[in-house]
Amino acid sequence: MKIVRFAASGHNHYGILKGNKVQQLYANPFKPLKLLNQFYQLNEVRLLPPCQPSKIVAIGINYRSHATEFKHDLPDLPLMFLKPGTAVIGPEDNIIYPSLSKQVDFEGELGIIISKKAHRIAVSDALKYVLGYTCFNDVTARDLQKKDGQWTRAKGFDTFAAIGPWIETELDPSALKLETRLNGEIKQSGTTADLIFPVRQLVSAVSQVMTLLPGDVIASGTPSGVGPMQPGDTVEIQIEGIGILVNHVSRVESGRANNSTISAILIPLPLANYML
Repeated sequence: MKIVRFAASGHNHYGILKGNKVQQLYANPFKPLKLLNQFYQLNEVRLLPPCQPSKIVAIGINYRSHATEFKHDLPDLPLMFLKPGTAVIGPEDNIIYPSLSKQVDFEGELGIIISKKAHRIAVSDALKYVLGYTCFNDVTARDLQKKDGQWTRAKGFDTFAAIGPWIETELDPSALKLETRLNGEIKQSGTTADLIFPVRQLVSAVSQVMTLLPGDVIASGTPSGVGPMQPGDTVEIQIEGIGILVNHVSRVESGRANNSTISAILIPLPLANYML
């Protein structure tokens, strides 16, 4: 099942994507699902970030290939950092290249969406707290990351957490192919089988540190091949069984650049932009 969040007729809604149609939900997907008899054509709505997280918990150095790429030892425990909710953008939104940085990188990742409050849960119970999975771009100002020695500024700019295009609830996350393309050229190609800490362990480990709330996102780490983007570029994160997240890089905030503007703007987008 594909859960979407969308704008239509001046309002934001959650819905279920069924082929080329979206059926509206009565409430959010973190409550018992109740479908309304209200349907929209996909090309008549605007897809929004599929959730509104109170926090994004991102995991550093969680692919063996990425650890090798950056000459890191494999971590003994998940390396956690936070990205703010204000960084969130959705499909087709602009990633704004900040004037403070000279190198902004893409990092394609599997995003884990939390379904209910999770506090100190066991590994064996972890998937009970997962609503589903999405594509995630952990955008990073690499030069600032190196300069600061900690990652808050480099990872926390507005528009530096691209999420979408939807949440896939029926998916085994253990061996999914992940690709990142920059202007159509493959830059990253990996599989979640290469994760050092798989999904169950990540959800449990994070919940030992902080309480996870419905809609929170765990960004599970990136495979090798991360690299820079430039204004004018288009970046795509494609994950097997989910779809394709498309974003554009810009120096000027315009169009769909932040969540305060997108609710009022409807631009038809073809289904082929998102589906595998």
